[in-house]
Amino acid sequence: MENETQNQTTKDSLTVEPPKRDNLLPASIFIAATILAGAWVYSTGSKGVDVPKKTTAAADSGKTQTAALEAKVLPSEGVVLPVRWGDLGAKMVSAGVIDEKKFGQLYASRGGLTDEMKSLLSGESNGNLKITSENSGMILNLLWAAGLGTKNDILDSGPMTDKSYGGAGNFASTGGWSLAQGEAMTHYSRHPFVILTPEQQQRVERVSKNIYRPCCNNATYFPDCNHGMAMLGLLEIMASQGVSEEEMYKAALQVNAYWFPDTYLTIAKYLESKGIGWEEADPQEVLGVNYSSGSGYQKILSQVAPPSEKTSGSCGV
Repeated sequence: MENETQNQTTKDSLTVEPPKRDNLLPASIFIAATILAGAWVYSTGSKGVDVPKKTTAAADSGKTQTAALEAKVLPSEGVVLPVRWGDLGAKMVSAGVIDEKKFGQLYASRGGLTDEMKSLLSGESNGNLKITSENSGMILNLLWAAGLGTKNDILDSGPMTDKSYGGAGNFASTGGWSLAQGEAMTHYSRHPFVILTPEQQQRVERVSKNIYRPCCNNATYFPDCNHGMAMLGLLEIMASQGVSEEEMYKAALQVNAYWFPDTYLTIAKYLESKGIGWEEADPQEVLGVNYSSGSGYQKILSQVAPPSEKTSGSCGV
């Protein structure tokens, strides 16, 4: 079911135009990936600066408002996604898209793999994915591998193959994937992890062209960074399991919020300043170019101050 209804109220003064095809430069090519590669972290911080007494009440009020906003945008209990994971992790390990030893070594430096993580990586009967602030980095990496390795026309004939970019292996989403057995490109669009009907493929293509990410101006249809490739993987899995377009947008917005917490807390604050609650916003519109692209978000950022000091993720594993 297509969600074509546009909420004109939420657009307000945002007039960012979708980027022209010849302006869709890669968000980060392999060189950028090697520079930016690093731990995926979320952090909050206090600089310990003395606050004058007369501003304490206002500061406390601001913290209360931010906490209320976070409860809506980033529920502490997490969100269950309409995606049955099953044995997909084990299949990717078996195919070599994920090298289990490399994966384990990466997370050993981050406190080790939890039982949940181990199950998603090698279990055979996992239920629906649940994303939280704590596991969002691993969900990102698992979906990144799924998007990269799954055979799909978007990877075979979409913008990633444009010769002007020097080949599909030059992007952060490909050259930056360092957790495979062998070279990442030996797995690029190679494995039948997710098999789509023609109608399901069309659904993925439609939705992927309408979902942006704030690290660049590209839609998921051009998955040149890890977030884009991971979102493509998520859309493929949802489509294969019969999830409607409306629910795909809803899940994608929630996932993007956990991957870019500062961005979506700011967007939620902006919407509230216009009298629109987060739960009332149209997910398809919020994921579009006017809000979730790099340029769209910068326009919002010029109108409202970020309510949080949370940080978003890098383009590395």
